[in-house]
Amino acid sequence: MKAQEPAADATSIAASSSQAAAASEAEKFIGTWKLVSAVSEEQGTGRKTNIYKGTPAGFINFAPDGRFIAMVVDSSRRKPAGNVPTAAEAEGLFRTMIAYAGSYVVKESQVINHVDISWNETWTGTDQFRTFKFDGKLLHLSTAPSPSPLTGEPSKRTLSWERAEQVAGG
Repeated sequence: MKAQEPAADATSIAASSSQAAAASEAEKFIGTWKLVSAVSEEQGTGRKTNIYKGTPAGFINFAPDGRFIAMVVDSSRRKPAGNVPTAAEAEGLFRTMIAYAGSYVVKESQVINHVDISWNETWTGTDQFRTFKFDGKLLHLSTAPSPSPLTGEPSKRTLSWERAEQVAGG
């Protein structure tokens, strides 16, 4: 008589189910997302304001190979008067953007971006943790309460993204 194999225990089933759910969530990230809103919530008051003076413009791309790239700018940015920005113009351009790239991993309710390059060298080599939530066509990414990279004020920032339309020939 052939011996029966032991039934899988609840722990291994739960672990397997959890891994499958994490893989499924990670697959939802893949592609290019267009920024639709950027809101800051002040820590002391809970007051919510738009992060940028104008409409935020940006894209974030999560590739299947585990790499990401993000760039966000304020639409109120002023074009320099000439081909080469003055020092004041360059500072204004720098202070109205965020750009970084590296690798990412999805773990439970967070996406962790390991920053390989950045517009601001203080981010290079760091891990940026974002809590995520999928809501219909939207992906919401929120920081933990921390100083804003644009103002230094303590806040929680939530950027909402909509999957970008595929371009012709893409």
